[in-house]
Amino acid sequence: MIARTAMYFLALWVMAFTMAAGAADPAPVAVETLLNAGSSWDGVEYDVYPAGPVEVSVLRISIPPHTALPWHKHPMPNVAYVLSGELTVEKAEDGKTKRITAGEVLPEMVNARHRGFTGDTPVVLLVFYAGVKGMPLSQPAD
Repeated sequence: MIARTAMYFLALWVMAFTMAAGAADPAPVAVETLLNAGSSWDGVEYDVYPAGPVEVSVLRISIPPHTALPWHKHPMPNVAYVLSGELTVEKAEDGKTKRITAGEVLPEMVNARHRGFTGDTPVVLLVFYAGVKGMPLSQPAD
């Protein structure tokens, strides 16, 4: 719902900007849903958002080739968009993996130990976190 609302307002902004710039025939705004999910990539449904004053964060994360991130957890729902490269995510509990490449979106796990690792190419991610003020975006796994 939040993503659809954000895309709607972005489309309105683009249309207004185009018309204000004096374009005689503005190009149509294209909206493509990249993800609409109620569960993480491993199929576990999201419970609820954390309670408290909302804080949305967006990080650009660059990971070098042949890098394994440390095992970690996220205390809130978050989504990763792969700008470039190829990343494999791994769930600690059962060893389940998923490979994602440029242009793909990954609904991340909440409160589950996992990590990501790269192959021969670097990876650049945009990660969107929906948490509350003061909540860490990621925590080292026990």
